Amino acid sequence: MLRHGYLKPPVPWHEVSLPSFGKFETKGLWIIQHEPQQPDIVIYYCHGGGFSMGSSYFYLEFLLAWQSMLKESGYRNPAIFALEYTLVPDATDPIQVAQTISGYDHVCSITNDPSRICLAGDSAGGTLQLSLLLRIGESGGNMSRLPGFATLISPWTTLVTPNNRDTPSDYLNAESLHLYGRQYAGTVANLNNPLVSPGVCKDQDWWARSSPSAGFYFMFGSEEAFGPEIRDLIVVLRKSGCAVRAREEPGSIHAWPVATLFLSDTQDERQKGLRDLTKMIRQVIK
Repeated sequence: MLRHGYLKPPVPWHEVSLPSFGKFETKGLWIIQHEPQQPDIVIYYCHGGGFSMGSSYFYLEFLLAWQSMLKESGYRNPAIFALEYTLVPDATDPIQVAQTISGYDHVCSITNDPSRICLAGDSAGGTLQLSLLLRIGESGGNMSRLPGFATLISPWTTLVTPNNRDTPSDYLNAESLHLYGRQYAGTVANLNNPLVSPGVCKDQDWWARSSPSAGFYFMFGSEEAFGPEIRDLIVVLRKSGCAVRAREEPGSIHAWPVATLFLSDTQDERQKGLRDLTKMIRQVIK
């Protein structure tokens, strides 16, 4: 933010500690303009990084810009909770999913209304959010706990598959991705476990039980390595009766809304993806 002249954050934020899982701490960043007041929407964000790198702090500029856009769109007191989960190789499944569930429970305790929550995440963070939804919908008795919406940026839907392949434009490397995916899964059997690798779930009833009340919004690039599997999941979700919207950006790469915010030259280009996300959320969570 210093590169844009900010000596202090334009929106207040602080770190929150959640219950630990054994030796694994769980934390998150809480971003809100008016702390004492109830938020009228909460974005629950999980960052990407192949489960082995990245942090919510790296995304802080992205998240602060998003919070400001949500405020500009008409929300009274929008908030964002960004999860800090344990990375591979320090931990493998099921720790990260358990931490994601803990983060969701924390957000639910603040809003007291899951319909005011929008799940969000990019890449591996999208994997965790899809796993969270499948966990909620697994038994069919927890539908009142489902969030209002889910906006997923280039989610890593299936950990290991020939469909995750190199493209001439994308910066992702399929061989490295599959290495990270196997490390995160921990066991070979988990690569076929929908709660670990959500794209392997073809059970339409399970997805129907797991869908947010207003459905999903997917943003991804036409040139990215995960494109085929994201398209396949969209088909499965639509067959399941889920409301699904998608934006496949022509000629773009993995996680383009995040990448453009950091790399583009003009303000319009930098904010293009975030403005589209905000507009979609505003349409479904009034």
